[in-house]
Amino acid sequence: MDVLPFLQYDFMQRALLAAVLVGLAAPSVGIFLVQRRLALMGDGMGHVALTGVALGLLTGWAPVWVALATATAGAVTIELLRNRGRTTSDLALAIMFYGGIAGGVVLISKAPGGSAVSLNQYLFGAITTTTAQDLAVFAVLAALILAITLGLGRHLFAVANDEEYARASGMPVLQLNLVLAVLTATTVVVSMRVVGLLLISALMVVPVATAQLVATSFRSALALSLAIGLGCAVVGVTASYYTNTPSGGSIVLTAIALFAVTAIATGALRRTFVR
Repeated sequence: MDVLPFLQYDFMQRALLAAVLVGLAAPSVGIFLVQRRLALMGDGMGHVALTGVALGLLTGWAPVWVALATATAGAVTIELLRNRGRTTSDLALAIMFYGGIAGGVVLISKAPGGSAVSLNQYLFGAITTTTAQDLAVFAVLAALILAITLGLGRHLFAVANDEEYARASGMPVLQLNLVLAVLTATTVVVSMRVVGLLLISALMVVPVATAQLVATSFRSALALSLAIGLGCAVVGVTASYYTNTPSGGSIVLTAIALFAVTAIATGALRRTFVR
């Protein structure tokens, strides 16, 4: 008897592969955002990408590439404003957050009637509609994200942990922060068909939060985050098939449930050892 009968369907094979890509890419960037106390940056970039998706649907251009360009421009703008001290990170994020929503709403109102349905697929995820072409694009972007975060991990951690010390040590802090901003925007775009623009921040943050409950070092937290993100993405997609629920919500609820169980278990263990 086939353990995973749904794998006979091509669309589910593509869905699981997309989930694997996102489950690995999102926490690899999210761990640096959490370290910098910018956990909501992914959420802000999701709303900026909304404007890009709406623009793509309005003009007939590929929404993925338009969203990537828009989110990247927003992320770089936020980082440059923060670096020049003209506004705080929170304020810049808030402006982008509301501007992205407003831009998306206005643009989609001018798009053809069927575009609103397509927009919902990007807002809340529609992983089973992932095409082979989508998967190829996501695979390339996810590979770049993983290669850069793992390759520059030591430098990104140094900047995220203590920016002033990193600057005093001669590290190119602005350039590294810009790299992280672009990676965040790229991760949002890679993930939008899987978990949706409104939920992507959760997959970037919750696996990291879970890993930090049990990890003893940054390296182990990164490894655990990737494993948790991968596991939650695959379990969430599988559960969504059997329960006929949206994949994005199922993935995020799986991650939150694991966080809750881990928090309760680690809390109980600490109380036991304290006694």
